[in-house]
Amino acid sequence: MLVFRKPLSGIDRPQMPADVVIVGGGPAGMACALRLSQLVDQHNTQNSDSQFSKENIYVLEKAREIGQHCLSGALLDPRSMRELLPGFEQEAPIEATVNKETIYFLTKNGKFKLPVTPPPLRDHGNYVISLNRFVKWLGGKVEEAGVTVFTGFAGSELLLDGNRVTGVRTDDKGIDKEGQKKSNFEPGYDLQAKVVILAEGSRGSLTKQLLTHFRLYSESNPQTYGQGIKELWEVPAGRIAPGEVIYTMGWPLTTKEYGGAWIYGGKDNVVSLGFVTGLDYTDPRLDPHHVLQEFKKHPFVSALLAGGKMIRYGAKSMPYGGWWAVPPLAGDGWMVIGDSAGLLNSQRLKGIHLAIKSGMLAAETAFEALRTSDSSAAALSQFQRKVESSWIKDELWKVRNFHQGFERGLWWG
Repeated sequence: MLVFRKPLSGIDRPQMPADVVIVGGGPAGMACALRLSQLVDQHNTQNSDSQFSKENIYVLEKAREIGQHCLSGALLDPRSMRELLPGFEQEAPIEATVNKETIYFLTKNGKFKLPVTPPPLRDHGNYVISLNRFVKWLGGKVEEAGVTVFTGFAGSELLLDGNRVTGVRTDDKGIDKEGQKKSNFEPGYDLQAKVVILAEGSRGSLTKQLLTHFRLYSESNPQTYGQGIKELWEVPAGRIAPGEVIYTMGWPLTTKEYGGAWIYGGKDNVVSLGFVTGLDYTDPRLDPHHVLQEFKKHPFVSALLAGGKMIRYGAKSMPYGGWWAVPPLAGDGWMVIGDSAGLLNSQRLKGIHLAIKSGMLAAETAFEALRTSDSSAAALSQFQRKVESSWIKDELWKVRNFHQGFERGLWWG
């Protein structure tokens, strides 16, 4: 997670009016922007006397390029994408269609194959994707639709008027490590928005400000997290087929910790592998990064990687608290979507499809707010109701106690 210095005080900042500001250019934010654009186009086609503009819809993305902060190697449940862009498979950068799943329980030097694949881990029909390329493609769709994406701009502070969120302040440029202005100093912008949508991913800076200011977790369980350490490898041909998925549990974790590994076969002999460790572990000596390195030494994994080379690596936190840890999703002038809202299915190790769907529902709510000129808490609370009546809740409700079931260890879970 990147930490941004609080903007300097006493600075005359440029003001920019906006209808909707979406903070975060990942799957949730881009889906939200694209769906909002679709609704504007649909309205303008049907109502020649009442036209909406997309000029004041902005996406803020802190990375220098769209998709740059999205780690490659993921499985996509296509359900929400088929709602957003029917037939998207014809042009989206899909690596492979999942055609085989295997689950192993690892000991230090051996492995046991599970005789059956549990239903939540049956991935036939899902897609192996590079999330980096997929989000870059989705961002291109957003820009083609006429929505402005500001790359290299981080939202560093929420603008508030009492209990209403009125916009976002972007980060100052040209600040030294002591927090003083350098010769190339440029103040951040104040984007005054009718609706602010936070799509920052897990533990976003503005989302934490929002949760703290409005004490939103007083109405839900505290969020818990897992940390996924991920690497992308190019391996010799024939090691793993495109579309083959392998999950492991057990070693190098003990039965007291929660976590497991994944290995996804992509095209061109590229393999995504990683290990996610629940951060509610009790052993102070446990290091999630070290866990992945030990996992790679296992004879089964080392044989897969032998002669290959690592081409990319990174880490990501994942919200594991489930449905009971989802905070209120909307208020006066604001909505929270995707991982920022804790919408992730830890049983399936999947959240991209939930992020996309939540972005679409937030876009529909934001468009109605623009149409009626009402972005009050009462109006935007429609988003909460939309989520609770959608398949998002249907999916997360079934696994609402899944992570909590492992509180006493692996076998109890």
